[in-house]
Amino acid sequence: MGIVVAIDGPAGSGKGTITKLVAERLGLINIDTGAMYRCVTLDCLNKNINPDELEKIAEVLKNIDIQLKKEGSNQITLLNGKDVTKEIRTEIVDENVAKYAAIKEVRDKVTPIQQKMGENANIIMEGRDIGTVVFPNADVKIFLECSLEERARRRYKQNIEKGFNTPYEEILKSLIERHKLETERTIAPFVKAEDAILLDSTNLSIEEETEEVIKIIREELNKKGKSI
Repeated sequence: MGIVVAIDGPAGSGKGTITKLVAERLGLINIDTGAMYRCVTLDCLNKNINPDELEKIAEVLKNIDIQLKKEGSNQITLLNGKDVTKEIRTEIVDENVAKYAAIKEVRDKVTPIQQKMGENANIIMEGRDIGTVVFPNADVKIFLECSLEERARRRYKQNIEKGFNTPYEEILKSLIERHKLETERTIAPFVKAEDAILLDSTNLSIEEETEEVIKIIREELNKKGKSI
């Protein structure tokens, strides 16, 4: 197995942005695990399948094909051969992904795919259970924390840039509800791994946060006699 860096944290903590920047700086392969759960969510929504319709979801999972590919410096997400990179980031998917991600059958499908990606390459993987479930023996585990208000502000800014004019109050409410769902679910609940290093990014710029994460990665790998 190659070097595995696990980045966990709540929605809006900057995981996606930071992971991408760190991957570019350190030459790691960036794997956005959230995109996989978003694909399952999008597929179910497109087929009008609710989170409680487990038999129908099981059928979706039998045939679903999810691929993450690099195009230049960008990562594209393919769902059953179609580029859904933008579709999986819409508000409707944002509002529903935590419900589908809490389903055992969904996680049983996605987790082995994630683990296989780390078999032969140096990767940095971000999500909510990477350091606890997917790669409990990751070389480096970092947990990104950030105040709820700052996370909502960041998500609001991102949405505006994407052309989504969702009120800040709605985003804040959605983040609160999503956090409750993710921390209280029985399957792979969202928690910080005991051996993960906590980094609070509330008052850090993107560049400062990136530098801190890189510093932690290098220090932790050095302790294990490894380097990148």
